[in-house]
Amino acid sequence: MLKIGVLGAGHLGKIHLKCLQEIPSYDLVGFYDPDVANANHVEEEFNIKKWESVEQLIAAAEVIDIVTPTISHFDCASKSLKKCRHVFIEKPIVTSVEEARDLIKIAGEANVKVQVGHVERFNPAFLAAEPAFDHPMFIETHRLSEFNPRGTDVPVILDLMIHDIDIVLSVVKSNIKKISASGVAVLSDTPDIANARIEFDNGCVANLTASRISLKNMRKSRFFQRDAYISVDFLKKALEIVRITDTGQNGDIPGFIIDLGKGKGTRQIHFDKPEIKPSNAIKTELESFYSAIINNTIPPVTINDGYQALEVAHKIMERINQSVSNIL
Repeated sequence: MLKIGVLGAGHLGKIHLKCLQEIPSYDLVGFYDPDVANANHVEEEFNIKKWESVEQLIAAAEVIDIVTPTISHFDCASKSLKKCRHVFIEKPIVTSVEEARDLIKIAGEANVKVQVGHVERFNPAFLAAEPAFDHPMFIETHRLSEFNPRGTDVPVILDLMIHDIDIVLSVVKSNIKKISASGVAVLSDTPDIANARIEFDNGCVANLTASRISLKNMRKSRFFQRDAYISVDFLKKALEIVRITDTGQNGDIPGFIIDLGKGKGTRQIHFDKPEIKPSNAIKTELESFYSAIINNTIPPVTINDGYQALEVAHKIMERINQSVSNIL
């Protein structure tokens, strides 16, 4: 059993606290939140100890779970790492690319485990889809959300799109060749809707759209590869796989025949909707971090993964700023 403490008891912090109380491998020693009124309420609601400072909580735990606003991630993580505590840190890993580089150095010196909370990696629909990926060459993602003032302290790229940036980088095993992007600030001071096109050296192209001013919520990604189309609905936790095979193969899977024309013969299209077992993605990622610590293995989402997603996000924001400057 590992002693774990949580920094931050806001909306997401409370979810983490609840999940940790349900994981017997962790001993939840308490939490810290700078809002005294909220801390008192959470202490009573969850029946767990509130600590008076970040330093006191770090001293009492072996693992620190950072669920604070992004602007404080670096300070909380660096303090924890310098005390050689294992660190789970919510996305985005930190505010700037420079902070991420510094944090990687500090983590290396501490020789402890660090995992970044890119929770969609643990979405049951994505986990079920992973075995089907085979060099996707075109990816299209839509992450749309109704407006909520919470999270508008950062651009929609860091608030929403970064989820899909991480997913795309985990699937496409190639270096990035080119990034182009555009975005508009509508209700806040930073872009509320944005689109980015990422081109990879292997020829793959990813088109990402994120909006926090939508009339409906959507979290869907589509992956196109040779002889297959994979649709992952992160919101509904649903998966659809369409495969194209030679006629007569996979006879037990529903499908229909298409004529390729010009004497090229026929092929068969098969539709598969695998059953997805319900699971709590946040709980799963916290359990995976425990496993990485105990078994001394690489966390599923490493500090370098968090850095790479942040770096791409900042490049997208740079492209948007450049496009706005050109217009002005």
